[in-house]
Amino acid sequence: MCGIVGYIGFREAYPILIKGLHRLEYRGYDSAGVAIINSENNLSIYKAKGRVQDLEEFAKDKDLSGTIGIAHTRWATHGEPSNANAHPHYSQSESLALIHNGIIENYAVLKAELKAKGYTFQSNTDTEVLVQLIEYIKKLNDCDLFTAVQLSLNQVIGAYAIAVLEKGNPDQIIAARKSSPLVVGVGEGEFFLASDASPIIEFTNKVIYLDDEEIVVIKRNEEPKVVTISNVRKTHKIAELEMNLSQLERGGYDHFMLKEIFEQPETLRSCMSGRINVEGTNVALSGIIDHIDKFKKARRILIIACGTSWHAGLIGEYLIEEFCRIPVEVEYASEFRYRNPVIEPDDIVIAISQSGETADSLAAIELARKAGAFVYGVCNVVGASIPRNTDSGSYTHCGPEIGVASTKAFTAQVMVLTMMALTIGKEKATVTDERYLHLLKELQNIPDKITSILALNDKIKELSLIFTYAHNFIYLGRGYSYPIALEGALKLKEISYIHAEGYPAAEMKHGPIALIDNEMPIVAIATNNAIYEKVVSNIQEIKARKGKVIAIINEGDKSIKALADYSIEIPITDECLDPILSCIPLQLLAYHIAVNKNRDVDMPRNLAKSVTVE
Repeated sequence: MCGIVGYIGFREAYPILIKGLHRLEYRGYDSAGVAIINSENNLSIYKAKGRVQDLEEFAKDKDLSGTIGIAHTRWATHGEPSNANAHPHYSQSESLALIHNGIIENYAVLKAELKAKGYTFQSNTDTEVLVQLIEYIKKLNDCDLFTAVQLSLNQVIGAYAIAVLEKGNPDQIIAARKSSPLVVGVGEGEFFLASDASPIIEFTNKVIYLDDEEIVVIKRNEEPKVVTISNVRKTHKIAELEMNLSQLERGGYDHFMLKEIFEQPETLRSCMSGRINVEGTNVALSGIIDHIDKFKKARRILIIACGTSWHAGLIGEYLIEEFCRIPVEVEYASEFRYRNPVIEPDDIVIAISQSGETADSLAAIELARKAGAFVYGVCNVVGASIPRNTDSGSYTHCGPEIGVASTKAFTAQVMVLTMMALTIGKEKATVTDERYLHLLKELQNIPDKITSILALNDKIKELSLIFTYAHNFIYLGRGYSYPIALEGALKLKEISYIHAEGYPAAEMKHGPIALIDNEMPIVAIATNNAIYEKVVSNIQEIKARKGKVIAIINEGDKSIKALADYSIEIPITDECLDPILSCIPLQLLAYHIAVNKNRDVDMPRNLAKSVTVE
């Protein structure tokens, strides 16, 4: 939630800040702003409600000169989207400017105390409270900005990534983080600051990842100094980024989401690369192999995740129980962290997150670690908080995902969970050699099969026109297809704003069947599996009530094709791998319906890519 950019160096800051905001706009896009110190040491803030382009329009005739600045694109938490609530925020004397990602939970108490001391507020945000607090403490203690930030953060309860500029000090940015990502880019005679690496990679591939409760002092022509809020000096190694600039561009596609859907054959090859041997006879995840005894002895596996990652976790439950014979429970991280769960030292907790910064998942990880469980992370972003706070893990290696609605990150998560289940199953001897080799062969065929599904894009685009103005959808699936029904429904409502619900097909008669009439589209994931005949019966029940059925079926299926109003045929694969294929047409269907409705596909309303607040 929210995007932070900062720059100090020899270039003009504003163009770098604006470009960075565009790259981070997927993190929040209801308002944006910049703060710049010019050559005369004036500290100026320019901000506007709306997208980054609205900020550019507002600021085009302003003095934007200066080689140091900070910028922010917002996803509203405290205070509605407005010019006043947009970041950066001035302190009362306008000597400080601050941007913030996160939530200050005790802001109301701090605000009341500051009001009693004569401070007034121009916004409804918790962020303005923090900048006023820093100014108050700076004056009270007659200290420098670094000390004031350090003392202030010791009074703050909540999550934050902040950056602060001080009028009259054009050679310094102070930044800090807790439970919200912040990375420092190290260039030649210049430094960058950002919520993630996307605004940095164009200029340098060298970065410093800050840890929780760390403050960094970034000064011109000096090495960044990192100190904790309890005043302990820290040393960080400079890491090298693996991404490249082309991954952050649309590459000729109308939207990032469509680009990322079409990237999936290649991203899944990258996910498997180095993990399945050249002969296709063995799969090994090093994070599993290095701790295989823990997995062999595990009493239970708990999978924690949110949103689309939770759906991947449901598929992981099916896979691990089938191939490893270990009991699995899948939990929403937001519920898990608050319900006093029973966690034993011989449990394994698997945390799944695209960004690696999901606040609820990080809190659940901390809870699991305190209980003595072994924690394994599945994440896409190298150097993110979850990989650094887990005992071991696996990266999905699918590259940056810019579209807010997850596509390629989801299939890569499912691929990692599949390889994980096969790795453990082989070591435990709970999967036969014949089945193991068959599945490895099928896994390697998955990218080509996805390519053949993507060739149906024009057909799915045409089909989408029929259902663009539907008000509700029901998605049905059984077995491995049930999580795909949930995921398909989520994709549609995320980007088209059509109400959609996913159900296990057998549960239809326990309530949802009351909704079916001749205006209700039903998407049935009906590929050939062990309970295929049951799915046929479910579709017959729908047709008896005049429901309109869109069926995802296997190539050559004639039975369901004859029953359904519309069908999309996908290649045959093993039942346990089917989710990686069947989700593709549902991604495309949601995408085209949203485009038909003129929705902002990459940045749907009220959503943001990385949920770093509760």
